[in-house]
Amino acid sequence: MLHKDIPIGTGATGTRTETDAIGAIDVPAEHYWGAQTQRSLVHFDIGDDLMPRPLHHAYGLVKKAAALVNGEAGRLDPDLAAAVAQAADEVASGALDAEFPLHVWQSGSGTQSNMNVNEVIANRASQLLGGGLGADRLVHPNDHVNLGQSTNDTFPTAMHVATLRAVRGHTIPQVEALADTIGRKAREWAEVVKIGRTHLQDATPLTVGQEWSGWEVQLRDALARLDESLEAVGALAVGGTAVGTGINAPDGFGDAVALKLTELTGLALVSAPNKFAALGSLDGMVAASAGLRGVAVALMKAANDMRWLASGPRAGFHELRLPENEPGSSIMPGKVNPTQQEATVMVCLQVIGEDAIVANAGSQGTFQLNTMRPVVIANVLHSARLLGDAAAHLRVHSVEGTELDRDRIASHVDRSLMLVTALSPHIGYDRAAAIAHKADHEGTTLREAATALGVEAADFDRIVDPAAMVGDPRRDLGL
Repeated sequence: MLHKDIPIGTGATGTRTETDAIGAIDVPAEHYWGAQTQRSLVHFDIGDDLMPRPLHHAYGLVKKAAALVNGEAGRLDPDLAAAVAQAADEVASGALDAEFPLHVWQSGSGTQSNMNVNEVIANRASQLLGGGLGADRLVHPNDHVNLGQSTNDTFPTAMHVATLRAVRGHTIPQVEALADTIGRKAREWAEVVKIGRTHLQDATPLTVGQEWSGWEVQLRDALARLDESLEAVGALAVGGTAVGTGINAPDGFGDAVALKLTELTGLALVSAPNKFAALGSLDGMVAASAGLRGVAVALMKAANDMRWLASGPRAGFHELRLPENEPGSSIMPGKVNPTQQEATVMVCLQVIGEDAIVANAGSQGTFQLNTMRPVVIANVLHSARLLGDAAAHLRVHSVEGTELDRDRIASHVDRSLMLVTALSPHIGYDRAAAIAHKADHEGTTLREAATALGVEAADFDRIVDPAAMVGDPRRDLGL
């Protein structure tokens, strides 16, 4: 009989004996994990990188879905299925996070992490049924929790669910919010004329709004490509079991679990039509990682442009006034730096580097299994979290409070030599170039150089109008 109100915790101290196919091993009595988890802590104590918690939460959903499907089909006793489902729910909620101590650097299939989940759920479910832990438990990690499953199909299934939840639930909304804020600023400054720059040199004018609209559209285009990449992640390996044939899983099991997961998560999930591809490759994860990299590339462009345009305040461009969040130097009083932009650029570099790892790992599939899965999910979830966080902080702590130094912007326009481009159709390229060189070499204004070389002052004033050189910014920004 299921006792739903038994609180989490073993209430024990010291150690207890757990067994697996290798034999017996002592585990800490205060924890729910079992023999295979304990062996992994010994054999894979590599570095400080733990398997990401969002993966365990997704794994809890996978195990809950499988238990419900098995229970509804009569393959598990109803009370046992309910106990497994409740324990899996506790895993999914994060209530049992302390029970997942394993490192990323383990079996490339993720076997130790799958068994960590199975063991924790089995012991907790046994407790919910009034049974003991370890040798006294009423629920078996393999026979009950892992029924109809293999690490080889459930680990990639949990990877995909975790990735979709992270990217759709965090990365995309935060980057969209940043794009919205950039777009609002672009429309606010639609008609503020400024000098353009190509090759880090002065170019013809545009407006601040037009410049900012480029960042907005880059981000939105990258998000669209990321969203498209997630379609492949919605195809799950569950039902393929060991090598893709579905051995030891009943017909329709994968479809039923995918449907149940869709109900539990609200995500669009299906059982992959070809399980051999689903187990043997990491192509969906590679695509999602590339989508995240694309967002990083667009975000880096915007952040770098902002910090260049804010450079100064006296010896740089200083067209943007960024919020002053904190002192910028331990030795130079009054210095303020574009720290949010710097942090964002570092995040983007990290994401680009992590994508290279994922792409290389994706190339390492051999025969019926790709055994580079833990490093892939660790990097993809890390990238998704970093991008979402960086976009949120850049928006809240910098973009929303950014203002224009309108005097500096106007000065740059007034002093620009590239306004001579407007004269070129009227007096010819070579003569216009001579005017620009004369003004530059003699330190005069463009108008002074032009009139000295025979252009009528009235013609110069009529033709060289920066506001007339920017096209139709209101049209460009949909105003």
